[in-house]
Amino acid sequence: VQLQASGGGLVQAGGSLKLSCALSGGTFSRYAMGWFRQAPGKEREVVAAISWRGERTDYADSVKGRFTIFRDDAKSTLFLQLNSLKPEDTAVYYCAVHRSYGLGSPVTTNWGPGTLVTVSS
Repeated sequence: VQLQASGGGLVQAGGSLKLSCALSGGTFSRYAMGWFRQAPGKEREVVAAISWRGERTDYADSVKGRFTIFRDDAKSTLFLQLNSLKPEDTAVYYCAVHRSYGLGSPVTTNWGPGTLVTVSS
């Protein structure tokens, strides 16, 4: 399985971005998925998770109410809508396949290159 995240960029605080993650080499519709991020000098952290059917989602407290995870199985693509962005959201964002649904579920895929989100104040 290979994952390619895209959609990052430079945005002002309060702005929005939509990230995409294309999966190839596997059956996307069977996978629980997640978004992660790693800020400079910090460890990677989970941001959001979605079940394989897409009916359940969960978010880290730091992004709850601002970010939305969703999926398009027909396009084998995972999305993350980022709204009301803050400078502390600046990070490289990654997508991954979870072993099962949940923020704490282990990741079963290698990390792709990620996409950089920079939020200016």
